[in-house]
Amino acid sequence: MPRWLGSGSVLLDTAPWCSMRPRNILIIKLGALGDVVLSVPQLLRLVKTHTGDRITLLTAPAYVEVVADLPLQVVAFQRKGFVEMLRVVRWLLGQQFDVVYDLQGSLRSRVMTLLTQAEKRVGRTPGIAYTHTPLSTTDGVHAFDRFNDILVAGGVKVAAPALQLPVSALAASRLAAWMQQQGLDGRPLVPVHAGSSRHWPAKRWGEAHYQALATILEARGFVVIWVGGEDERALNSRLARHAGVDATGAFSFAELLALAAHAAFAVTNDSGPMHVLSAAGLPVYVFFGPTDWQRSHALGQAARVLVNPVPCSPCQLPVCPPHRQHACLRGITPEAVLARLAADGLLQT
Repeated sequence: MPRWLGSGSVLLDTAPWCSMRPRNILIIKLGALGDVVLSVPQLLRLVKTHTGDRITLLTAPAYVEVVADLPLQVVAFQRKGFVEMLRVVRWLLGQQFDVVYDLQGSLRSRVMTLLTQAEKRVGRTPGIAYTHTPLSTTDGVHAFDRFNDILVAGGVKVAAPALQLPVSALAASRLAAWMQQQGLDGRPLVPVHAGSSRHWPAKRWGEAHYQALATILEARGFVVIWVGGEDERALNSRLARHAGVDATGAFSFAELLALAAHAAFAVTNDSGPMHVLSAAGLPVYVFFGPTDWQRSHALGQAARVLVNPVPCSPCQLPVCPPHRQHACLRGITPEAVLARLAADGLLQT
């Protein structure tokens, strides 16, 4: 398991490794949550490809939980702060990596890749940071396919588009205690993520729509669980006054996976929790408007994407211009969502 090193914010896996292993491999995936979840099949493919090598994943502390059970070493650092960046640079320079796979592709990760001075450096876009890149750079494809392009550029077989993260025993135990405390044992649950990053309010389906949907679902015997973090606290509090259980901040990523294992289905906006819930094998119905669902949908959930095809969608605007009145998401009614759930046979409790 990872541990903190001294007073810094670098996490290292303490699992032993053999000094005779021929190569030192680095994978860079710093965020965000959805992309880290989507990259798990590629991480597993790289582990299989580099059997016998020492493999290290560089990520952010917030996502260590997502990858903690993978068979590789995890190093995490805070992405902000000059002192912290200097610490990471010193660490990179001292590791003597032989191969680097940059699944992030940001300016920061390109600099990190270059600093390793690894003989083989694989990334998405041509430049001095990389020695190997894909033959073409098609930006309009799904993130999962972009990760696979990087693997192919590095001579690695592509990962299959299948993902189901295991639920840890500790997370399952904590979730069971929470459900018992809430009196939810044996009840059909529906996790709902009604929020989004505070920087992307345009991703949110209407609050009144969520309220109406939750009220109807509860009348049919389901228990709506409002999930999310600080960005959703005020919203979830308002929604829970009408229907459902406010679980803001109640679950870690691992516990959200455990919750999904007890749920009938989920309803979310385009968000990190969408990917986590999907990674448990749960049917997840997702609203897409300002962002392109073909590039961002959760693996295996393309058939459950909910859209309203208006000319201005996708606009990639974090805030909807007032004159457009959020037409892309406003036009998806609670009745349409319920009809879709009924057609898929999910409204029988």
